[in-house]
This record gives sequence, structure tokens and C-alpha cells, in this order.
Amino acid sequence: MLAANLTGTHLCTQRAAQAMIELSKNGEEARSSGAIINISSIEAASTAFGHSHYSAAKAGVEQYTRSAALELGEHGIRVNAVAPGLIGRIGLKEDWPDGVGRWLERVPLARLGAPEDIADACLFLASPLARWITGVTITVDGGVSVAPSF
Repeated sequence: MLAANLTGTHLCTQRAAQAMIELSKNGEEARSSGAIINISSIEAASTAFGHSHYSAAKAGVEQYTRSAALELGEHGIRVNAVAPGLIGRIGLKEDWPDGVGRWLERVPLARLGAPEDIADACLFLASPLARWITGVTITVDGGVSVAPSF
């Protein structure tokens, strides 16, 4: 879990940053900066029973994102993260009916997330519209993280 989520994030971020820095050194004016978007989870801030390893890995991704933003900012590289909530997939309702039911009872926007919801947040962070945003995590969860738990 840690290798896939935290070490993988570190290695991908490091390689992307190296490529972006090399392009800027080679006079590639249009590519003198870049955006790196890491994928976290709402479980970085609020865990579920039996998910301690996953929650710890995703919390590490968020701290790594902040640190990388600090270190890579001087190169014009923005580093942010997206923290998805529960994303629907084929068979999820059949595989985990209790969990999906509990989610739908709490989520203010009354649905599961879709892959496009996460892609849109990533596209925003990669775009010039986010040119002054770095070191943050955008939560994309339909509002479940602000819903009362009692």
C-alpha cells in the first residue's frame, strides 16, 4: 500500500519535475513551468475501519504534495493534489451495498462520484486557471466530508 501510493507518488513527481526542469534549461520557453497533480483520498483526513495503511499513505501523499510545491516552486512548477470520495464503478453497488447505501444517505449531492468528476478537477489544476494555486488538495467528494456524522 505504501509503495503504490506514497513511493509511487514520489517517483512520478520526481521524474515529472526533472523533465520539466530540463525543458526549461533547454530554452523551451512555452514549457518553462508545469503542473503536477497527485491523487490522494478523503481518507487522508478521515479514516475508515481497517484502512489505517491506506489512510496513512494518502496523508503522506498530501504532505508530500505540500513539500514538493515548496521545493519546486522556484522552477515554476505547481504541485497539487485531488482527494476523491467514493467513485462509482460497474458492480460497486452489488459488491458493497452497505457502503454505497451509507454513502448515499450522507452525501449532500446525492450520488456517487464519476471518473469525470476527478478528471475535471485535475484539468482545472493543470490549466492556466490555476496558475496561482500550489501546495493544496482539492476535495472532490460531493460534499460528504462536510456532512454531519451524527
